[in-house]
Amino acid sequence: MLVSGHNISTTEVESALVSHPSVAEAAVVGAADETTGQAIVAFVILRGTAAETEDLVAELRNHVGNTLGPIAKPKRVLPVGELPKTRSGKIMRRLLRDVAENRQLGDVTTLTDSTVMDLIQSKLPAAPSED
Repeated sequence: MLVSGHNISTTEVESALVSHPSVAEAAVVGAADETTGQAIVAFVILRGTAAETEDLVAELRNHVGNTLGPIAKPKRVLPVGELPKTRSGKIMRRLLRDVAENRQLGDVTTLTDSTVMDLIQSKLPAAPSED
């Protein structure tokens, strides 16, 4: 990803997130952003005892910033129940990017469970209406 002229590895951000004791799994994508070119959007699966709160989301953002530097701090961290995966277990970041950019989802036929995307989309705030 290219954020404000800095190359940031999605793998580094994911590793920083899963190094936090509350995160079981993470997937990171770059989403178009008017200010920075791309914004970091992280989707995380929390460990069983972790509660989804605004404080935890802020803590996760700060954890990445402290680990990798402030430029790598995700713009959004979205706790989700599952990540979209193919039958072979690969995370479909393309679909997460669609969600992060409020675009219509692409082909979901290779997902093991396409209802995962409905659950992820339901976590997002409604897109602002254009009057």
